[in-house]
Amino acid sequence: MSPTPSQRADYTFKYNRSYGRHGWLRLTPAYSVKLVEKLLISGEENLIILDPFSGTATTALVAAENAYQAYSFDINPFLVWLGNIKCKNYSQEQIIKIRHAVNNALVEFQSSLGEEHWIPNIFNIERWWSSQTLTILSALRYSLVQQFGEPKNSADLGIVWIAFCRLIIETSSAAFNHVSMSFNNKVTHFEVDKIEQLFIDILDFILKSTSKPIRGSTKIIKADARCIINLNEVKVDRVITSPPYPNRISYIRELRPYMYWTKFLNEAKEAGEIDWMAIGGTWGIATSRLKSWQIDEVNLLPESVYNAVENIKKSEGKNAHILSIYVLKYFYDMHLHLRSLRHLLKDGAKIDYIVGNSTFFGNRVDTASLLAESMKMLGYKKISFEIIRKRNSKKELYEYCVSATWEEA
Repeated sequence: MSPTPSQRADYTFKYNRSYGRHGWLRLTPAYSVKLVEKLLISGEENLIILDPFSGTATTALVAAENAYQAYSFDINPFLVWLGNIKCKNYSQEQIIKIRHAVNNALVEFQSSLGEEHWIPNIFNIERWWSSQTLTILSALRYSLVQQFGEPKNSADLGIVWIAFCRLIIETSSAAFNHVSMSFNNKVTHFEVDKIEQLFIDILDFILKSTSKPIRGSTKIIKADARCIINLNEVKVDRVITSPPYPNRISYIRELRPYMYWTKFLNEAKEAGEIDWMAIGGTWGIATSRLKSWQIDEVNLLPESVYNAVENIKKSEGKNAHILSIYVLKYFYDMHLHLRSLRHLLKDGAKIDYIVGNSTFFGNRVDTASLLAESMKMLGYKKISFEIIRKRNSKKELYEYCVSATWEEA
Protein backbone atom coordinates (compact mmCIF):
# COMPACT_ATOMS: atom_id res chain seq x y z
CA MET A 1 0.00 0.00 0.00
CA SER A 2 1.42 3.40 -0.98
CA PRO A 3 1.77 5.98 1.81
CA THR A 4 -0.93 8.60 2.24
CA PRO A 5 0.20 11.77 0.42
CA SER A 6 0.87 14.83 2.55
CA GLN A 7 -0.53 18.30 1.97
CA ARG A 8 2.86 19.58 0.73
CA ALA A 9 2.38 23.29 1.37
CA ASP A 10 5.67 23.78 -0.50
CA TYR A 11 3.81 22.83 -3.70
CA THR A 12 1.28 25.66 -3.25
CA PHE A 13 1.29 29.46 -3.47
CA LYS A 14 2.60 29.56 0.13
CA TYR A 15 6.07 28.60 -1.06
CA ASN A 16 6.16 31.59 -3.42
CA ARG A 17 5.43 34.35 -0.89
CA SER A 18 9.06 35.18 -0.12
CA TYR A 19 10.53 33.84 -3.35
CA GLY A 20 11.56 36.98 -5.21
CA ARG A 21 9.30 38.06 -8.06
CA HIS A 22 7.05 35.08 -7.44
CA GLY A 23 5.93 36.66 -4.18
CA TRP A 24 4.83 40.00 -5.60
CA LEU A 25 1.09 39.29 -5.59
CA ARG A 26 -0.78 36.40 -4.08
CA LEU A 27 -3.23 34.25 -6.04
CA THR A 28 -4.42 31.35 -3.89
CA PRO A 29 -4.88 28.77 -6.70
CA ALA A 30 -1.33 29.37 -7.95
CA TYR A 31 1.10 26.48 -7.74
CA SER A 32 4.63 26.75 -6.44
CA VAL A 33 7.99 27.54 -7.98
CA LYS A 34 9.30 24.34 -6.42
CA LEU A 35 6.82 22.15 -8.28
CA VAL A 36 7.55 23.82 -11.63
CA GLU A 37 11.29 23.45 -11.08
CA LYS A 38 10.82 19.76 -10.30
CA LEU A 39 8.89 19.24 -13.54
CA LEU A 40 11.37 21.30 -15.54
CA ILE A 41 14.51 19.38 -14.57
CA SER A 42 16.19 18.56 -17.83
CA GLY A 43 19.69 18.44 -19.26
CA GLU A 44 18.43 19.80 -22.56
CA GLU A 45 19.24 23.30 -23.71
CA ASN A 46 17.18 25.68 -25.83
CA LEU A 47 13.85 24.29 -24.69
CA ILE A 48 10.70 26.22 -25.56
CA ILE A 49 8.18 26.07 -22.70
CA LEU A 50 4.45 26.83 -22.88
CA ASP A 51 1.90 27.51 -20.14
CA PRO A 52 -1.56 27.90 -21.67
CA PHE A 53 -3.05 28.91 -18.28
CA SER A 54 -0.60 31.58 -17.19
CA GLY A 55 -2.21 32.86 -13.98
CA THR A 56 0.54 34.69 -12.11
CA ALA A 57 3.10 33.52 -14.69
CA THR A 58 4.86 31.05 -12.39
CA THR A 59 5.82 28.66 -15.19
CA ALA A 60 6.96 31.37 -17.58
CA LEU A 61 9.07 33.09 -14.94
CA VAL A 62 10.72 29.87 -13.71
CA ALA A 63 11.49 28.90 -17.31
CA ALA A 64 12.96 32.31 -18.13
CA GLU A 65 14.99 32.35 -14.90
CA ASN A 66 16.51 29.07 -16.08
CA ALA A 67 17.44 30.56 -19.48
CA TYR A 68 14.64 28.95 -21.46
CA GLN A 69 12.30 30.60 -23.93
CA ALA A 70 8.73 30.63 -22.62
CA TYR A 71 5.25 31.57 -23.75
CA SER A 72 2.11 31.84 -21.64
CA PHE A 73 -1.54 32.45 -22.47
CA ASP A 74 -4.29 33.87 -20.32
CA ILE A 75 -7.82 35.10 -20.99
CA ASN A 76 -7.62 37.71 -18.23
CA PRO A 77 -5.99 40.98 -19.41
CA PHE A 78 -4.84 41.85 -15.88
CA LEU A 79 -2.93 38.58 -15.58
CA VAL A 80 -1.34 39.16 -18.99
CA TRP A 81 -0.24 42.63 -17.82
CA LEU A 82 1.02 41.26 -14.49
CA GLY A 83 2.94 38.39 -16.08
CA ASN A 84 4.75 40.56 -18.58
CA ILE A 85 5.82 43.00 -15.84
CA LYS A 86 7.08 40.16 -13.63
CA CYS A 87 9.16 38.65 -16.42
CA LYS A 88 10.98 41.82 -17.50
CA ASN A 89 14.57 42.75 -16.80
CA TYR A 90 15.00 46.15 -15.16
CA SER A 91 18.17 48.20 -15.55
CA GLN A 92 19.75 50.16 -12.74
CA GLU A 93 18.81 53.33 -14.62
CA GLN A 94 15.16 52.29 -14.62
CA ILE A 95 15.23 51.53 -10.90
CA ILE A 96 16.72 54.97 -10.17
CA LYS A 97 14.10 56.60 -12.39
CA ILE A 98 11.30 54.73 -10.58
CA ARG A 99 12.54 55.71 -7.14
CA HIS A 100 12.92 59.36 -8.17
CA ALA A 101 9.40 59.46 -9.64
CA VAL A 102 7.94 57.76 -6.55
CA ASN A 103 9.60 60.34 -4.30
CA ASN A 104 8.00 63.08 -6.38
CA ALA A 105 4.63 61.31 -6.17
CA LEU A 106 4.85 61.08 -2.38
CA VAL A 107 5.48 64.82 -2.11
CA GLU A 108 2.49 65.58 -4.32
CA PHE A 109 0.41 63.00 -2.48
CA GLN A 110 0.70 64.87 0.81
CA SER A 111 -0.56 68.11 -0.74
CA SER A 112 -3.53 66.48 -2.50
CA LEU A 113 -5.00 64.69 0.52
CA GLY A 114 -7.71 67.32 0.99
CA GLU A 115 -8.99 66.89 -2.58
CA GLU A 116 -11.56 64.41 -3.85
CA HIS A 117 -10.11 61.70 -6.09
CA TRP A 118 -11.40 58.77 -8.11
CA ILE A 119 -12.17 55.53 -6.27
CA PRO A 120 -13.18 52.26 -7.93
CA ASN A 121 -16.79 51.25 -8.39
CA ILE A 122 -16.64 48.28 -6.02
CA PHE A 123 -19.93 47.25 -4.43
CA ASN A 124 -19.97 48.02 -0.68
CA ILE A 125 -16.41 49.29 -0.92
CA GLU A 126 -16.25 50.29 2.75
CA ARG A 127 -16.39 46.60 3.64
CA TRP A 128 -12.91 46.52 2.08
CA TRP A 129 -11.43 49.83 3.25
CA SER A 130 -12.56 52.45 5.76
CA SER A 131 -13.47 55.88 4.35
CA GLN A 132 -10.27 57.26 5.89
CA THR A 133 -8.10 54.61 4.23
CA LEU A 134 -9.91 55.09 0.91
CA THR A 135 -9.20 58.82 0.99
CA ILE A 136 -5.48 58.16 1.45
CA LEU A 137 -5.27 55.37 -1.16
CA SER A 138 -7.14 57.41 -3.77
CA ALA A 139 -4.84 60.42 -3.20
CA LEU A 140 -1.76 58.21 -3.53
CA ARG A 141 -3.13 56.64 -6.70
CA TYR A 142 -3.78 60.08 -8.19
CA SER A 143 -0.20 61.17 -7.49
CA LEU A 144 1.23 57.97 -8.98
CA VAL A 145 -0.84 58.48 -12.14
CA GLN A 146 0.67 61.96 -12.51
CA GLN A 147 4.16 60.42 -12.49
CA PHE A 148 3.65 57.07 -14.23
CA GLY A 149 0.37 57.24 -16.13
CA GLU A 150 -2.53 54.82 -15.74
CA PRO A 151 -1.46 51.22 -15.02
CA LYS A 152 -2.57 49.88 -18.42
CA ASN A 153 -0.35 52.43 -20.15
CA SER A 154 2.76 52.09 -18.00
CA ALA A 155 4.17 48.72 -18.99
CA ASP A 156 7.83 49.73 -18.69
CA LEU A 157 7.27 51.21 -15.23
CA GLY A 158 4.28 49.09 -14.27
CA ILE A 159 6.26 47.58 -11.43
CA VAL A 160 5.14 50.58 -9.35
CA TRP A 161 1.52 49.57 -9.86
CA ILE A 162 2.31 46.05 -8.68
CA ALA A 163 3.47 47.66 -5.42
CA PHE A 164 0.24 49.66 -5.28
CA CYS A 165 -1.83 46.49 -5.78
CA ARG A 166 0.03 44.86 -2.92
CA LEU A 167 -0.64 47.98 -0.82
CA ILE A 168 -4.39 47.97 -1.40
CA ILE A 169 -4.72 44.34 -0.37
CA GLU A 170 -2.53 44.76 2.73
CA THR A 171 -4.62 47.73 3.89
CA SER A 172 -7.93 45.97 3.20
CA SER A 173 -10.11 43.86 5.48
CA ALA A 174 -9.67 40.83 3.21
CA ALA A 175 -8.77 37.67 5.14
CA PHE A 176 -7.00 34.74 3.53
CA ASN A 177 -8.14 32.02 5.92
CA HIS A 178 -9.98 30.10 3.22
CA VAL A 179 -9.24 28.86 -0.29
CA SER A 180 -10.40 32.27 -1.45
CA MET A 181 -11.13 35.67 0.11
CA SER A 182 -13.31 36.34 3.10
CA PHE A 183 -13.46 39.44 5.31
CA ASN A 184 -12.31 40.30 8.80
CA ASN A 185 -14.98 41.45 11.23
CA LYS A 186 -13.50 44.93 11.51
CA VAL A 187 -12.15 47.35 8.91
CA THR A 188 -8.82 48.86 9.97
CA HIS A 189 -8.26 52.61 9.82
CA PHE A 190 -4.83 53.48 8.49
CA GLU A 191 -3.03 56.77 9.04
CA VAL A 192 -1.22 58.62 6.26
CA ASP A 193 2.28 57.90 7.60
CA LYS A 194 1.52 54.19 7.98
CA ILE A 195 0.29 53.84 4.40
CA GLU A 196 3.21 55.82 3.01
CA GLN A 197 5.76 53.71 4.87
CA LEU A 198 4.01 50.48 3.93
CA PHE A 199 4.06 51.46 0.27
CA ILE A 200 7.78 52.31 0.45
CA ASP A 201 8.54 48.97 2.13
CA ILE A 202 6.56 47.03 -0.47
CA LEU A 203 8.23 48.88 -3.34
CA ASP A 204 11.68 48.25 -1.81
CA PHE A 205 10.94 44.52 -1.59
CA ILE A 206 9.77 44.42 -5.22
CA LEU A 207 12.63 46.49 -6.62
CA LYS A 208 15.26 44.46 -4.74
CA SER A 209 13.80 41.25 -6.14
CA THR A 210 14.49 42.46 -9.68
CA SER A 211 18.26 42.28 -9.10
CA LYS A 212 18.31 38.66 -10.25
CA PRO A 213 18.43 38.88 -14.06
CA ILE A 214 16.06 36.99 -16.32
CA ARG A 215 18.38 34.91 -18.50
CA GLY A 216 15.78 33.58 -20.90
CA SER A 217 12.90 35.23 -22.69
CA THR A 218 9.20 35.08 -22.11
CA LYS A 219 6.00 36.54 -23.47
CA ILE A 220 2.53 36.41 -21.93
CA ILE A 221 -0.23 36.68 -24.52
CA LYS A 222 -3.97 37.27 -24.18
CA ALA A 223 -5.57 34.17 -25.67
CA ASP A 224 -8.35 31.65 -25.17
CA ALA A 225 -6.91 28.27 -24.16
CA ARG A 226 -9.76 26.51 -25.99
CA CYS A 227 -8.53 27.90 -29.30
CA ILE A 228 -4.74 27.98 -29.18
CA ILE A 229 -3.18 30.65 -31.38
CA ASN A 230 -0.16 30.18 -33.62
CA LEU A 231 3.20 31.45 -32.37
CA ASN A 232 4.73 32.57 -35.68
CA GLU A 233 5.75 29.05 -36.69
CA VAL A 234 7.12 28.31 -33.19
CA LYS A 235 6.49 24.87 -31.74
CA VAL A 236 7.09 23.96 -28.10
CA ASP A 237 9.07 21.21 -26.38
CA ARG A 238 7.29 21.26 -23.03
CA VAL A 239 3.93 22.26 -21.60
CA ILE A 240 3.85 22.80 -17.84
CA THR A 241 0.61 24.20 -16.50
CA SER A 242 -2.11 24.12 -13.89
CA PRO A 243 -5.53 24.86 -15.38
CA PRO A 244 -8.53 25.75 -13.22
CA TYR A 245 -10.11 22.78 -11.45
CA PRO A 246 -13.81 21.84 -11.74
CA ASN A 247 -14.44 23.01 -8.18
CA ARG A 248 -16.44 26.25 -8.57
CA ILE A 249 -13.57 28.38 -7.24
CA SER A 250 -13.41 31.56 -9.28
CA TYR A 251 -10.04 33.20 -9.94
CA ILE A 252 -11.75 36.49 -10.75
CA ARG A 253 -13.09 36.80 -7.22
CA GLU A 254 -9.63 37.15 -5.72
CA LEU A 255 -8.36 39.37 -8.54
CA ARG A 256 -11.20 41.89 -8.49
CA PRO A 257 -9.70 44.45 -6.05
CA TYR A 258 -6.51 44.65 -8.13
CA MET A 259 -8.44 44.85 -11.37
CA TYR A 260 -10.76 47.63 -10.17
CA TRP A 261 -7.95 49.81 -8.82
CA THR A 262 -5.95 49.38 -12.05
CA LYS A 263 -9.07 49.96 -14.20
CA PHE A 264 -9.00 46.55 -15.84
CA LEU A 265 -12.54 46.32 -14.40
CA ASN A 266 -15.03 49.17 -14.22
CA GLU A 267 -18.23 47.40 -13.19
CA ALA A 268 -19.31 44.05 -11.81
CA LYS A 269 -20.75 42.60 -15.02
CA GLU A 270 -17.30 42.79 -16.64
CA ALA A 271 -15.98 40.35 -14.04
CA GLY A 272 -18.72 37.91 -14.97
CA GLU A 273 -17.89 38.26 -18.67
CA ILE A 274 -14.23 37.39 -18.05
CA ASP A 275 -15.19 34.44 -15.87
CA TRP A 276 -17.57 33.16 -18.54
CA MET A 277 -14.70 33.14 -21.03
CA ALA A 278 -12.44 31.34 -18.54
CA ILE A 279 -12.58 27.57 -18.18
CA GLY A 280 -14.30 26.64 -14.92
CA GLY A 281 -15.51 30.18 -14.22
CA THR A 282 -18.49 30.60 -11.89
CA TRP A 283 -18.69 34.33 -11.08
CA GLY A 284 -21.95 36.26 -11.66
CA ILE A 285 -23.37 35.73 -15.14
CA ALA A 286 -20.95 32.84 -15.68
CA THR A 287 -23.26 30.72 -13.52
CA SER A 288 -26.58 32.04 -14.83
CA ARG A 289 -25.54 31.43 -18.44
CA LEU A 290 -25.01 27.75 -17.72
CA LYS A 291 -28.80 27.38 -17.67
CA SER A 292 -28.95 27.89 -21.43
CA TRP A 293 -25.56 26.44 -22.39
CA GLN A 294 -25.58 23.35 -24.62
CA ILE A 295 -22.73 21.21 -25.82
CA ASP A 296 -21.94 21.69 -29.52
CA GLU A 297 -20.43 18.28 -30.26
CA VAL A 298 -22.43 15.73 -28.28
CA ASN A 299 -20.20 12.69 -28.85
CA LEU A 300 -16.93 14.54 -28.43
CA LEU A 301 -16.06 13.47 -24.87
CA PRO A 302 -15.21 10.14 -23.23
CA GLU A 303 -18.21 8.19 -21.99
CA SER A 304 -16.89 8.42 -18.43
CA VAL A 305 -17.41 12.20 -18.46
CA TYR A 306 -21.08 11.79 -19.35
CA ASN A 307 -21.43 9.17 -16.61
CA ALA A 308 -19.94 11.51 -13.99
CA VAL A 309 -22.22 14.31 -15.13
CA GLU A 310 -25.29 12.08 -15.01
CA ASN A 311 -24.48 10.96 -11.45
CA ILE A 312 -24.38 14.60 -10.32
CA LYS A 313 -27.59 15.39 -12.17
CA LYS A 314 -29.43 12.51 -10.51
CA SER A 315 -28.33 13.44 -7.00
CA GLU A 316 -30.69 15.22 -4.63
CA GLY A 317 -28.36 18.14 -3.98
CA LYS A 318 -29.50 21.71 -4.38
CA ASN A 319 -28.69 23.03 -7.86
CA ALA A 320 -27.59 19.56 -8.95
CA HIS A 321 -28.80 20.17 -12.51
CA ILE A 322 -26.87 23.41 -13.00
CA LEU A 323 -23.73 21.94 -11.44
CA SER A 324 -23.93 18.90 -13.72
CA ILE A 325 -23.89 21.34 -16.66
CA TYR A 326 -20.95 23.14 -15.06
CA VAL A 327 -18.93 19.91 -14.90
CA LEU A 328 -19.88 18.96 -18.46
CA LYS A 329 -18.81 22.37 -19.77
CA TYR A 330 -15.52 22.18 -17.87
CA PHE A 331 -14.50 18.89 -19.47
CA TYR A 332 -15.84 19.98 -22.85
CA ASP A 333 -13.71 23.14 -22.68
CA MET A 334 -10.65 21.20 -21.54
CA HIS A 335 -11.12 18.74 -24.39
CA LEU A 336 -11.26 21.64 -26.86
CA HIS A 337 -8.09 22.98 -25.29
CA LEU A 338 -6.20 19.69 -25.54
CA ARG A 339 -7.38 19.25 -29.14
CA SER A 340 -6.30 22.77 -30.06
CA LEU A 341 -2.94 22.43 -28.31
CA ARG A 342 -1.67 19.69 -30.60
CA HIS A 343 -0.64 21.96 -33.49
CA LEU A 344 1.83 23.80 -31.23
CA LEU A 345 3.63 20.66 -30.04
CA LYS A 346 6.89 19.36 -31.46
CA ASP A 347 7.20 15.67 -32.17
CA GLY A 348 8.02 14.12 -28.77
CA ALA A 349 6.84 17.12 -26.75
CA LYS A 350 5.92 16.35 -23.14
CA ILE A 351 2.97 17.86 -21.31
CA ASP A 352 2.38 18.06 -17.54
CA TYR A 353 -0.95 19.24 -16.11
CA ILE A 354 -1.41 19.86 -12.39
CA VAL A 355 -5.12 19.31 -11.69
CA GLY A 356 -7.38 18.62 -8.74
CA ASN A 357 -10.36 16.34 -8.33
CA SER A 358 -13.65 17.51 -6.80
CA THR A 359 -16.87 16.23 -5.28
CA PHE A 360 -20.49 17.20 -5.90
CA PHE A 361 -23.10 15.83 -3.48
CA GLY A 362 -20.97 12.81 -2.70
CA ASN A 363 -20.10 12.15 -6.34
CA ARG A 364 -16.37 12.32 -6.91
CA VAL A 365 -15.17 13.84 -10.16
CA ASP A 366 -11.83 12.22 -10.97
CA THR A 367 -10.36 15.06 -13.00
CA ALA A 368 -7.02 13.37 -13.66
CA SER A 369 -8.44 10.16 -15.09
CA LEU A 370 -11.08 12.00 -17.14
CA LEU A 371 -8.51 14.33 -18.68
CA ALA A 372 -6.27 11.33 -19.33
CA GLU A 373 -9.11 9.74 -21.29
CA SER A 374 -9.54 12.92 -23.31
CA MET A 375 -5.81 12.86 -24.08
CA LYS A 376 -6.07 9.26 -25.24
CA MET A 377 -8.99 10.05 -27.56
CA LEU A 378 -6.97 12.92 -29.04
CA GLY A 379 -3.93 10.77 -29.84
CA TYR A 380 -1.56 11.64 -26.99
CA LYS A 381 0.83 8.88 -25.94
CA LYS A 382 2.55 7.64 -22.75
CA ILE A 383 -0.31 9.00 -20.63
CA SER A 384 -0.01 8.66 -16.87
CA PHE A 385 -1.03 10.45 -13.71
CA GLU A 386 0.05 10.43 -10.09
CA ILE A 387 -1.00 12.09 -6.86
CA ILE A 388 1.39 14.85 -5.87
CA ARG A 389 -0.29 16.10 -2.70
CA LYS A 390 -3.41 16.02 -0.55
CA ARG A 391 -5.32 19.27 -0.55
CA ASN A 392 -6.26 21.08 2.67
CA SER A 393 -9.59 19.36 3.19
CA LYS A 394 -11.14 16.49 5.13
CA LYS A 395 -12.57 15.16 1.89
CA GLU A 396 -10.60 12.90 -0.42
CA LEU A 397 -9.35 15.80 -2.50
CA TYR A 398 -5.95 15.58 -4.15
CA GLU A 399 -3.79 17.26 -6.72
CA TYR A 400 -2.41 15.15 -9.54
CA CYS A 401 0.14 15.53 -12.27
CA VAL A 402 -1.25 14.24 -15.56
CA SER A 403 1.54 13.64 -18.07
CA ALA A 404 1.63 12.65 -21.73
CA THR A 405 3.67 13.05 -24.90
CA TRP A 406 2.76 14.08 -28.42
CA GLU A 407 4.11 11.98 -31.27
CA GLU A 408 3.43 13.04 -34.82
CA ALA A 409 2.02 10.30 -37.02
